[in-house]
Amino acid sequence: MFTTRPTLQGTFGMAATTHWLASQSAMAVLEDGGNAFDAAVAAGFVLHVVEPHLNGPAGEVPLILAPADGPVQVLCGQGPAPAGATVAHYTSLGLDLVPGTGPLAAAVPGAFDAWMLLLRDHGTKSLADVLRYAIGYAEHGHPAVEGISQSIATVRELFTTEWTTSAELYLHGGHPVRPGELLTNRPLAATWRRLLTEAEAAATDRDTQIEAARRIWREGFIGEALAAFAARPTMDTSGERHTGTLTGDDLTAYTATYEQPITHDWHGWTVAKAAAWTQGPAFLQQLALLPEELPDRASPDYVHLLIEGCKLAMADREAWYGDATDDTPLTTLLSADYNTARRALIGDRASHALRPGSPDGRTPRLSKHALAVATGARGFDPLATPATGAGEPTVARDGATRGDTCHIDIVDRWGNLVSATPSGGWLQSNPVIPELGFPLGTRLQMTWLETGLPNSLTPGRRPRTTLTPSLALRDGIPVMAFGTPGGDQQDQWQLHFFLSVALRPQIRGGLDLQGAIDAPNWHTDSFPSSFYPRAMRPGSVTVESRIGQPVIDGLRSRGHDVTIGGAWTEGRLCAVARDPRTGVLSAAANPRGMQGYAVGR
Repeated sequence: MFTTRPTLQGTFGMAATTHWLASQSAMAVLEDGGNAFDAAVAAGFVLHVVEPHLNGPAGEVPLILAPADGPVQVLCGQGPAPAGATVAHYTSLGLDLVPGTGPLAAAVPGAFDAWMLLLRDHGTKSLADVLRYAIGYAEHGHPAVEGISQSIATVRELFTTEWTTSAELYLHGGHPVRPGELLTNRPLAATWRRLLTEAEAAATDRDTQIEAARRIWREGFIGEALAAFAARPTMDTSGERHTGTLTGDDLTAYTATYEQPITHDWHGWTVAKAAAWTQGPAFLQQLALLPEELPDRASPDYVHLLIEGCKLAMADREAWYGDATDDTPLTTLLSADYNTARRALIGDRASHALRPGSPDGRTPRLSKHALAVATGARGFDPLATPATGAGEPTVARDGATRGDTCHIDIVDRWGNLVSATPSGGWLQSNPVIPELGFPLGTRLQMTWLETGLPNSLTPGRRPRTTLTPSLALRDGIPVMAFGTPGGDQQDQWQLHFFLSVALRPQIRGGLDLQGAIDAPNWHTDSFPSSFYPRAMRPGSVTVESRIGQPVIDGLRSRGHDVTIGGAWTEGRLCAVARDPRTGVLSAAANPRGMQGYAVGR
């Protein structure tokens, strides 16, 4: 079967990320004797430099890891809402939604601490070893990809008139950096060099140096700069200048945490995801909603079934998912009885309604905004959410500044696997903090300014994130790590990929990862978006043109509002795998966007 690239196979190590420089940096760490976790940390910090429009050090990262000698774990690098981030405070400012940009939207940064815990607890390399690649690219430059230039161009006026610290870094002679032009970030390189100097002065052993780096981030020169900048009045998507709620006390109190994954079994596979502070269980619900026998994968019946199942799972996400873990009925939401009843709602026609279920007889509660967009009071704005698979749109045509995401999957010769989805802290999310070289994030925009909901803005609670790395086991043994950028689309595109892997013939004795990534993909916006301005497009589905006219015609005949996107516009998946019987490793990456790459041997 034709694919854009081969599925890589070997026995030493494999890395797949959304940027070739991060993939190759990860591979360099493996070649230098590091393990998958060392390599993931190095790749994560490189992505801060080479994909600054997609993630940054003050963003967030959930990870799923499968150590060769231990159980599968989730490592949460999603920070909570600051102590001062109350619904009352935001509504007193005249807001009914958290702005999509600016310090009011900043949660406590979580990515840095999560990377440090991963390195300390599961890696082998020193902090200097894993940071040297990011420092090199920040100091000496990297060829800017098209997405960086496009993002900067869209916010050029904002940078020039309001966010002048960002203009100093990203506008060259008043113009956005051109694709292929060397882009440096010397303030960021200086930040990491100072961090290393202070950490190495504090201790001589590896683990204590990592702990010193964590303290410097919270309480030292980095923490002080983060808190000071959050207090600066900044123009945001509300059209007003606001100060944030993040303080030094919030930074000091935060630590990344390990958690048990949520899992679901399907036809001999077990898929592991993070809990309902992410949208990850929606992937598992979509699996649970599938009937025992599936239609032909090339048929309109198959795509219709998956679209309608997605709508039901995402409606439950809206009504039930959040960081109030004791109040999220995940056991029922994933149960056979519940999903049998929900499956009966899937008819021959496309649903245009938002239909959350009633697990354990409980009444679902939706935000007023979600009810409004679901009933058409606040209709879908095509300018706010592009229909071509952007997911977390890099920058919308209306000038609102949002960001997308990155992804990393690594497997090594010892059998360690890790999947990570870094995001937030985009160059278009907040002004660059000049002494650090990066901005704050905006993840609080995913919360509601209405009390009593699972995802209400609440001090100390994590905003429900769209970030959702995946790990799959076969007969209880970890075999595959995968994921994608794409906001609300992540657990749509990942489900299509997973089913394609599970249902496709094997190649060369292994999983056809590249064939599954290359297969035509689609997404629906038939539920409230997680991103400002939180719109919805009832009954919608956007398909790659390669999906074929028979499928398009079949969907339209069933009442779907079909938008035909470009041939290669849906999904940015990465994946790695390991065959536990032979030790053969595999990897693949998305050709869409001409940026993601897999390497290995």
